[in-house]
Amino acid sequence: MKCEEIFVALAMLEKERGIPQTFMMGKIIQALTTAYKRDHEGVENVIVDVDEEKQELKMYVQKEVVEVVENPGTEISLEEAKRLSAKHELGGIVNIPVENVEFGRIAAGNGKQVIIQGLREAEHGMIYDEFNSKQHEILTGTVMRIDPRTGNVGLKIGTGSETTEAVLTLNEQVDGETLREGQLVKVYLVEVRRSTRGPQVLISRTHPGLVKRLFELEVPEIYDGSVEIRAIAREAGNRTKMAVWSEDENIDPIGACVGPRGQRVNAIVEELRGEKIDIIKYSEDPAEFIAAALAPADVVEVMLGSEGKVCRVIVPDDQLSLAIGKEGQNARLAARLTGYKIDIKPASYSEEG
Repeated sequence: MKCEEIFVALAMLEKERGIPQTFMMGKIIQALTTAYKRDHEGVENVIVDVDEEKQELKMYVQKEVVEVVENPGTEISLEEAKRLSAKHELGGIVNIPVENVEFGRIAAGNGKQVIIQGLREAEHGMIYDEFNSKQHEILTGTVMRIDPRTGNVGLKIGTGSETTEAVLTLNEQVDGETLREGQLVKVYLVEVRRSTRGPQVLISRTHPGLVKRLFELEVPEIYDGSVEIRAIAREAGNRTKMAVWSEDENIDPIGACVGPRGQRVNAIVEELRGEKIDIIKYSEDPAEFIAAALAPADVVEVMLGSEGKVCRVIVPDDQLSLAIGKEGQNARLAARLTGYKIDIKPASYSEEG
């Protein structure tokens, strides 16, 4: 059966949208065979033959040659098979052509619908592939709308045909940060999930990965691997602690991150709307690492527990509130950064005990 319209439509889709003709033709064949089986109870094997040169499609029902027919949908008698061709033998397979009239009816009913559905699936697949390759990266989105009821923000992300809408939920937004329609905003791509309505792109402004990626963009030594970010703890909108390290003794990892006159870290603080960033030097020695993590407070002594990741830290009496931080934030971030449960005591406690 001549199907020039279908072939022309598929060629156009490949040219304009980059969707392979083979992908779409596969979808059409699947739909035609499913429709035929739905209309003909008991039929199991349906084949669609594609002749690209002649732009023709032919449909066949496959049946096995038997003595006595028990299932007309899958079997044909030897006598009837011989009428089609003298070559047919018992146990062989016969391809019985579906009449053009019936095939035309099925094709007309399903072709357009399948092309639309296949196009949607292909676009979803391309968008999924595009964003899946950017997981754990920073993307720039445009604020399209803000839901006054939930506080969720709809962002348009991506460029060209590979654009999609992502929702920055309220719990992934930084406390106190106000976004406006039309504003460009950097987000961290946490994950891409497949769903029936297309790819779901999960984004965040609060994820520690956002800070890590911003430093990679701003600090060449991190980008080229000569300085490593070993750990990050973040309370978005307030404070981040980041542990950095370098194998090269000639490189000051903290200085590299701060930059000349603080330019590098200041650019990131500005992007994060004033969030404070403590950059400390990572150490393999847990006591040294814990002491550094409690900066800006001075530490007198770190006593590691005999079991588990617990420790007691002694600080000068006048540094106790600084070590703990406002509402316990400094101690909390230091514990998250190091992985240790930290018990902070003043020096006078040590002398008493």
